Amino acid sequence: MKIICIGRNYAKHAAELNNPVPEEPVVFMKPDTAILLKKHPFFIPEHSNEVHHEIELVVKINRLGKHIESRFAHKYYDEVGLGIDFTARDVQADCKKKGLPWEKAKAFDGSAAVSRFFKIKELNQPITNIPFHLDINGKTVQSGNTKNMLFPVDKLIAHVSKYFTLKTGDLLFTGTPAGVGQVYKNDLLELYLEDKRIFYFNVK
Repeated sequence: MKIICIGRNYAKHAAELNNPVPEEPVVFMKPDTAILLKKHPFFIPEHSNEVHHEIELVVKINRLGKHIESRFAHKYYDEVGLGIDFTARDVQADCKKKGLPWEKAKAFDGSAAVSRFFKIKELNQPITNIPFHLDINGKTVQSGNTKNMLFPVDKLIAHVSKYFTLKTGDLLFTGTPAGVGQVYKNDLLELYLEDKRIFYFNVK
């Protein structure tokens, strides 16, 4: 299982980090060791003093595929969930400044918190219009809708599958909306898909 992540897929998020809006999807990877274990808190890593939350819709791939056309992409998934792409922003900034890769900022152990998954047909909206949000300590800090993606899910799958063979169980993090910010010890993170809380955990 591999975790494929998309950066800057919401224009307002790109703007808040002073990044240009991409002309094609920005792709990076996380190892399977990045998955936050079930019923475990997220531990702020020792190598960072500024870890940010990034809530994202996560798509689970359900069949093997390569060079998938956008019009057929919907056949390669039928479940979605939510995830947090934790980012060591200070480490990332330092790596970017030096022109280095930034896996240390994005792919460390526990940096991918993932909820349980839901059949798309059971949701109230299609994949192109799913609202979601993140609450921290009872306050909404990020709110997004898949209709605002620069690159919709089917186009992401088509793009990614040109470079990587997709396998059953692979996870696609589809990008975060605006509102990213730092997490602190004892924070309670609650993830909502549509209006339903589907996942929560603490920061330690």
